[in-house]
Amino acid sequence: MSADRQDWPAGVDRLILPETDSTMAEGARQAAAFTAPTWICALAQTAGRGRRGRAWAMPAGNFAASLVMRPAGPPAQAALRSFVAALALRDALVAVTGRAEVFTLKWPNDVLLNGGKLAGILLESSGAAGRVDALVIGIGVNLAATPDTTLLEAGALAPVSLLGQTGITITPEDFLTHLAQHFARWEAQFTTHGFGPIRNAWLQNAARIGQNITARMMRDEITGTFVEIDTQGQLVLETPKGRQTIAAADIFF
Repeated sequence: MSADRQDWPAGVDRLILPETDSTMAEGARQAAAFTAPTWICALAQTAGRGRRGRAWAMPAGNFAASLVMRPAGPPAQAALRSFVAALALRDALVAVTGRAEVFTLKWPNDVLLNGGKLAGILLESSGAAGRVDALVIGIGVNLAATPDTTLLEAGALAPVSLLGQTGITITPEDFLTHLAQHFARWEAQFTTHGFGPIRNAWLQNAARIGQNITARMMRDEITGTFVEIDTQGQLVLETPKGRQTIAAADIFF
C-alpha cells in the first residue's frame, strides 16, 4: 500500500539511507546539524539496538527509523513521547491495514499484532541542567519478516511480521510517510493539550489491561493486575500488598 508523498507533514525533514549502523546512533551524530525535526530511515542496519542495550535484528524489508527533535520542557516531559510514538505507530499500522482491532499497545514501548510483538520504540536524549538538547525516538517494525526467535529471552513475546499476519506488503519509505503524518498529529495534541489525552488514548488501546502481568526490574519482579498508567506514564499494578507504581520494567504476560 502506498502513501502519497505530498502528505508529508510540513516543517519536518527526512533522510533516507541505504544503510547505517543504527538510525538512533545516526540521529545522535547529526542532531546538532538539523534545523527542523528530522526522520532518519535506513533500509539496512548493521548494529540496531533495543531497550537496555539489547540487539535489534533487522531482516531485509523491515522498518528502522528515528525521529530527531528538540522538544521544549524537562526530560520527564520529553520521555512521555514514547506514548505519542506508540499511538502514532498504531495509527499508521491501522491506516495501512484497515484493521484497528488487531493492534494493541504493550507498556512501555511495544506495539502488538494479534498478541505478538510487531514493533518496538526506544528513546534517548542528550542535555544538561534539566533541559533536553536533543531527543531521538527510534522505531523498529517487522514489516516483512521476523528476527531469529532463538535470541529471545525466556517468557518474551514471540515476534510477528505485518506481512506474515496480514499479507500486506509496504515499503519502509511509504510506511515512514504514514508514521510521520500520524506522529505530527499526536505531537500537536501533546504540545497543545498535555499528556491527558495521550494517556487516555493509550489506555483505550492497552494490551492486558485488567489482567495479571509481571513487571521484571533489574533486581525484583512484581506480579499484579494491570490497572492503568499514571499521569507520569508509570505502570500501576494492583497487588496483594496494595497498588504498586513502576517507573521502568520489562513486562511479561
